[in-house]
Amino acid sequence: MADKKTVFIMGHRNPDTDSVVAAAAYAQLKKLLGKEEYVPIRGGKLSPQTEYIFERFGVPVPHFLPDMIPKAAYYMNSSIQPVNDGTSLWNALALMESVNVKVIPVVNSSGEYNALLNYNAFAHNIIKVLDPETSTLFLTNIRLISETLSAQQVLTFNQEDLFKCVTIVVADCIETFRKTLALHTPENAVIITGDRKDVQEYSIESGVRALILSSGTQMIKELREKAEKNNVSVLISPYRSAETAMLVMYSSPVSEMADTNIKPVKSNDTIRYIRDFLRESVNRTLPVVDDRNKLLGTISETDLLAEPNVEVILVDHNELSQALEGVENYSIQEVIDHHRLGNLSTKTPITFINRPVGATCTIIVSLYRQARVPIPKPIASILLAGILADTLVLKSVTVTDEDRDTAEYLSNITNLDIDTLGHDIIAAGNRLDGRTALEIINQDMKEYQEGKFKFIVCQIEVDTTEELLKRRKEIIGELELERRTRDALFCALMVTDVIKLTSLMIIACKPEFLQVLELPRKEEGVFFLRGIVSRKKQLVPLLVEQIQRMTAS
Repeated sequence: MADKKTVFIMGHRNPDTDSVVAAAAYAQLKKLLGKEEYVPIRGGKLSPQTEYIFERFGVPVPHFLPDMIPKAAYYMNSSIQPVNDGTSLWNALALMESVNVKVIPVVNSSGEYNALLNYNAFAHNIIKVLDPETSTLFLTNIRLISETLSAQQVLTFNQEDLFKCVTIVVADCIETFRKTLALHTPENAVIITGDRKDVQEYSIESGVRALILSSGTQMIKELREKAEKNNVSVLISPYRSAETAMLVMYSSPVSEMADTNIKPVKSNDTIRYIRDFLRESVNRTLPVVDDRNKLLGTISETDLLAEPNVEVILVDHNELSQALEGVENYSIQEVIDHHRLGNLSTKTPITFINRPVGATCTIIVSLYRQARVPIPKPIASILLAGILADTLVLKSVTVTDEDRDTAEYLSNITNLDIDTLGHDIIAAGNRLDGRTALEIINQDMKEYQEGKFKFIVCQIEVDTTEELLKRRKEIIGELELERRTRDALFCALMVTDVIKLTSLMIIACKPEFLQVLELPRKEEGVFFLRGIVSRKKQLVPLLVEQIQRMTAS
């Protein structure tokens, strides 16, 4: 997730074909206008009909996102520049200073998180090295020493081999130096001296790891030849001996000085989950990784005070009760819909397009045409399918002349026959084999609010209602469970017969609503909806009237 805001385009949480297609097609329009940050997502499992349409026309299905509960990915700082674990401590600290940060992640060559460098960890580890009472060795190599010193390389051997370094600055007489060097393993010793040829020669003869000549001192040719024979690396430091010794200590790989105890959080971890870890971490900052431990960024308590890196566009609904859980935490850029107005409120003015047409896809087509952007053929194909799916192949009472004209326009672009395509997508949506009652009611479920009452209406389109009637008890059981879980007045499944253009309603409800429900009853929990095929334009208004009558009585 980049620090530039990502804008998720999403339908309702249990999306039908019109909802998913509208999200995918509108995101494509944004991208064709050069806006790559727009991403289509879906909040639920695709219906067989929707799966068929996207697969048939080869359009990528919007990414599944179960909810919009605030997560680390939506607040993290992804512009943070990590350092490789082979970088010297000196260069890592210089980077922290140059970009004015208090922590910096350490990664390996594959970008996987290793540790977090912060000033506390640095101070704790460097004190061990500097303590004159402990003579602690530190890990480094010739390359890191040379880079840290900006040294002139005279001779180098095995530059990348790490070794436990002890630095010896020679300020005493040669005899004292000999005694000091005898206390250490020559292969680990880095000798720092100036123009003292006796010290240089003895160091070379002893086979030390490296000889560093301070203050730009030159080495005579004879000693250089001897150093080459003994595999002794020789560097010329531009600094004085004391400064050179200090910098050598800073040449240790940053991974040795960073804090390996700070564990990362995952990008999909919720903010609620990571708050305690943030409070306990040094500098109130944590690294953020993906499922493969690849570093994505960092997150701090300060980041949580800023606006998230995510905004949203709602299509095919305008009620928060139908949106993905947690969407209220983000700014809504736009709403594109063809349903009744709900109780949506926003902090700032937004683009709100709500038109009385049969499908949101009809509106999306008009936005392409207004922008003078040609519709790619695969997108035009799914848009046509979306219109036909949401209007019962242009036979629903919700159909307008604009829907018909738009369908004809798309039919010409795609060379798809409206009736043939309509038959194909209706047939794809009628497949009930192997599907549980829960899957059936979740295929296209919407939640509504009327006054203090919450109610749920699901819809499925079939070419015969017989199979679902045989499963009446199973379906009512799942409806009742959903009703109780959401504390709703009722939960109903609208079963629309696309051949007879009529519907049945299977319902689980509270007794007080059942008493006022004035609809023809077919059998227990099943009501006949003569001539009713539209949930939004016919059934929901009818049910709202029943709720109002119950409230008034």
